[in-house]
Amino acid sequence: MTMGKTIDLIRYKKALDFSYNFYKGKFRKGIKFPYFNYLSSVSNLIIENNGNTDEAISGLVHDYFEFESVSRKSNYIKNKFGVKVLNIIKQCSDYENPSDEKNVWLEKKKKYLESMPKKSQSTMLVVLCDKLHSVNCILNDHNRIGKKLWSNYFQSPEEVLWYYRSLCNNFKKSLKNHKTLKDKFQRNVNELQYRIKK
Repeated sequence: MTMGKTIDLIRYKKALDFSYNFYKGKFRKGIKFPYFNYLSSVSNLIIENNGNTDEAISGLVHDYFEFESVSRKSNYIKNKFGVKVLNIIKQCSDYENPSDEKNVWLEKKKKYLESMPKKSQSTMLVVLCDKLHSVNCILNDHNRIGKKLWSNYFQSPEEVLWYYRSLCNNFKKSLKNHKTLKDKFQRNVNELQYRIKK
């Protein structure tokens, strides 16, 4: 088994504290689950799959620009965590303006998918770990409450499935290595399709 990269625990603890303080009181879609716990799970998955410190920190704050303005907060993040983390989390986000809730979901996702081949390998790893955890949560929610879970989403189950299948194809084409993660994501997307079609 390949040994993981050494994580700078001082920098990582700083990011943990920041993430906890910023996301406390926020919850993910689906069965109520603290946002911070979701982010720490994504970050742990990155570490377990040989991610470096910048990637692990990015896992803790990758949704930051979905809540804050990129133009106003970029320097703040760069000064706090460095330019590599800033670039990863900017590439992770598909929110050009966090207050622009009227932006069409489908068009936004299509634009994000088209941009994936241009993203860094670090960003792709963070996004894969994020989406793998997200689809796991959907499957777990389905086990607990069945199709009632979709009442928590603005999108139809078919639209969500389309997005995850498209992501899966992009990971296969553009992300080097991480075969185990990509295969697991594919299996979970297949399981999601089975649940939706059932």
